Amino acid sequence: MTASRAWRVRPRLRPRELGLLIVVAATLFCGWVSLASTEAGELALGEPVVLLVYLGLLALLHFSFVLAGRRMDEVLLPAVGLLGGLSLLLMARLPQGLVVQSFAGRELGLGPLQLLWLSVALVLLGTLAIVVRSDGWLRYYKYSWAAAGVALLLMVFVLGEETNGARLSVSLGPLTGQPSELLKIILVVFLAGYLADNRPLLARTSTNLGPIALPPVPYLLPMVAMWGIALSIVIVQRDLGAALLFFSVFLSLLYIATQRVSFVILGVLLFLAGGAVLYNLFDHVQDRVDIWLDPFADAQDTGFQLVRALYAFGRGGILGTGLGAGLPSVGNNLAIPLLHTDFAFASLAEELGLLGGLAILALYLVIAQRGLRIAASAADDFRGLLAAGLTLVIVIQAAIIIGGNAKLVPLTGITLPFVSYGGSSLIANAIIVGLLLALSDQGVEPPPPRRASRRERASDRARQIGGRIEEALS
Repeated sequence: MTASRAWRVRPRLRPRELGLLIVVAATLFCGWVSLASTEAGELALGEPVVLLVYLGLLALLHFSFVLAGRRMDEVLLPAVGLLGGLSLLLMARLPQGLVVQSFAGRELGLGPLQLLWLSVALVLLGTLAIVVRSDGWLRYYKYSWAAAGVALLLMVFVLGEETNGARLSVSLGPLTGQPSELLKIILVVFLAGYLADNRPLLARTSTNLGPIALPPVPYLLPMVAMWGIALSIVIVQRDLGAALLFFSVFLSLLYIATQRVSFVILGVLLFLAGGAVLYNLFDHVQDRVDIWLDPFADAQDTGFQLVRALYAFGRGGILGTGLGAGLPSVGNNLAIPLLHTDFAFASLAEELGLLGGLAILALYLVIAQRGLRIAASAADDFRGLLAAGLTLVIVIQAAIIIGGNAKLVPLTGITLPFVSYGGSSLIANAIIVGLLLALSDQGVEPPPPRRASRRERASDRARQIGGRIEEALS
């Protein structure tokens, strides 16, 4: 009886979220009309079925949150919804034959496929946000999650497929995914659990390495071992983007938990030393660094992608060429290879301009602000570190790939969260946002107290009067 009452909550309106989703819907509708009009050469609506299905799913998710009655963050869903909508516009604009898969005997092109994966991701996001009410299944099984994550990566050696010099994907029937996408979540869960349990000991200085203060080594070794195993496997697979992401998240969480600058200094030194070793050991790493330093040295071969991306930024200018008016493809060939995955930001920046690119960056900053706010208001260390780590995964991943597109850092083969094509990426990032929403819940709002009937109110007054008479006589 008690358990059933706990789930009986009255619907709770979410006006801020609703208002922002209306703005998102209006923005995406204007973008769709602009794209269709550019392609038609006149004002046109095109075939907005894909967009309407997506907006309907966002609306359904919002009303599910209302009915659930949970007091969760009201900004994360609109921010993610706008990023996903921009992804749909981009995929609808690109040649549909870039990716073709068959489901239930029907072939789907790039746009419908992205809608399918976005739908699965949003349903998963909403389910986690509503259903997850306890973090015990994450908190108390951190070592089991860590072992599962490493085992998941080891599958790549047996079933993995090599793409562009890196062994990243595993194919099971018609489905193909990247285990490293799930590993980033598992790594954060392990680090949050371990740091929360050992935070006082890790923050205490007991060993000095010159000017650098270190925590007690026995307490640091299990965490470093887990991170080292995962990172070593990723490096052997040549998934350098994931390796950089894991390292950055690991170092950031360690600093958040201990507040020691010495860890940051030591981590940067280890990164530079490891980078120098990798540069000399792997041709793949050497090529990436050389292309980053001077892409124009071989602009028609190894530097082709980056040079074309820089040209795209230049063509976009301040206001952009307009949706559908850029040059993502010349004839049947992409102007930038892997435009739908690695260079999604460059394509959007060309057609939306500098202002549009800054707006996309602002959306990731919104996710960062809301996620870190959830972490700051968490009830305990584990929840705070988990929320911070999950937020950093999305933000750092976005920073790495956007920096690679703009030649600020060496280009790595990771996706732009919620924008690039890819089912495993969308699902992993949806899990992150779903968990953030669940962690943001300040408790299910209790139902209002039952109003007493007229007979009950009369009875209460009679008892009060009788009590006063008794008190006076005594």
